[in-house]
Amino acid sequence: MGTVTRMELRKISELHPYEHNAKLHPPEQIEKLRRSFREFGMIVPVGIDGQDRVIYGHGRLLAAQAEGWAEVPTVTITDLTEDQRRAFIHADNLLGETGYDKDVLRSEAQALRAAGFDVTLVGFEAAGIKLGDTEAADDALQADHYWETEGVDSEEYQEWLESKQPKKTTDDCYTPVNIFEAVKAWVLQHYDLGTPEVVRPFFPGGDYQQYEYPDGCVVIDNPPFSILSDICRWYQDHGVRFFLFAPGVSLFSIASGTCHYLPVGVQVVYENKAQVNTSFVTNLGEYRIEIAPDLYAVLDKTNDENLRTLVADLPNYDYPDCVAAPARMTKLAKYGQTLKIPEDLCSFTRAMDEQKEAGKAIFGGGFYLAFSAAAEKAAAEKAAAEKAAAHKWKLSAREQQLVAALGQDQRDGAAG
Repeated sequence: MGTVTRMELRKISELHPYEHNAKLHPPEQIEKLRRSFREFGMIVPVGIDGQDRVIYGHGRLLAAQAEGWAEVPTVTITDLTEDQRRAFIHADNLLGETGYDKDVLRSEAQALRAAGFDVTLVGFEAAGIKLGDTEAADDALQADHYWETEGVDSEEYQEWLESKQPKKTTDDCYTPVNIFEAVKAWVLQHYDLGTPEVVRPFFPGGDYQQYEYPDGCVVIDNPPFSILSDICRWYQDHGVRFFLFAPGVSLFSIASGTCHYLPVGVQVVYENKAQVNTSFVTNLGEYRIEIAPDLYAVLDKTNDENLRTLVADLPNYDYPDCVAAPARMTKLAKYGQTLKIPEDLCSFTRAMDEQKEAGKAIFGGGFYLAFSAAAEKAAAEKAAAEKAAAHKWKLSAREQQLVAALGQDQRDGAAG
């Protein structure tokens, strides 16, 4: 029976990997282990025997070497015969290969992601968990049962099918042209880069690692956020200058804080209609964190232009009082109006009959209202409209003093 006799740091150069280790350690696995070490350290030691031969932990040893470590934590295992040692090496590799409860893994991935943790460090993909699945897992399970009972011919089913189609995200890299050009102009001027060749290697089907980067170029682009840390580290390792769009909510965790970060936080609307709290990560400049109000102003202004165009493209429908639509109702709270409609006084609809004939619908869905509820809604909308039209500007402290002083001479004369 094997016995653990001691735990200690040992020089990697003194350890001897087993030459017949059958478990493969491809480059992508070693890179994942390296990222794990940067986040957690090497918590699980390498197992060796009394002759400094590695029994388990070959992959961790390779990753530690790639990180440039001189020493690794080890445990020494004795009292194994030569055949037992040889057999255990394979047993350690093979007996641990079991399945996973994917529902549990999805739930754990969701919880870690919600806490802002970089879940790509954990290796969920190795268990067949697509990280995008975690947000939709419960919805999919519930939907399967629902459509078994409701049937597939309903309008709701068709809408559900559409909702399950792959959604475009920032990984699709569809950045509005004016947004990109505004950011590029700011970068070139702010960092005094002159006129370098600006490259954009992140396009559908592109491979940034195989891209041919011209000498002296700078990458300004909107990369896939799901692998942004890997991208930044690769550029740093290969001496490529970059200025990349990044998610504002998890900005500093990108590449474990080894880049330069510009928190901006503009809710940018991309061409695929995804709205993303956007900031930037770079290896340009000299500051770890830089707040740049002029970059915020440029991005916010350009984004506002796009929003105005988007709003102008939306249909501007008017509805009878007995139909409630979200766009109209949301203005009531803004102007201090209350309205409460009981369940038995309204009925849900997606479109009026006239709209259905024209192939249109109520954006966001709507409700038919009983006449009594419709009258209350109309009164609330009228009061809100009057309040909106009668906006009352307030005097500043300076203006109050100015008004108070007006006619003071006449009042003083009358008093005398």
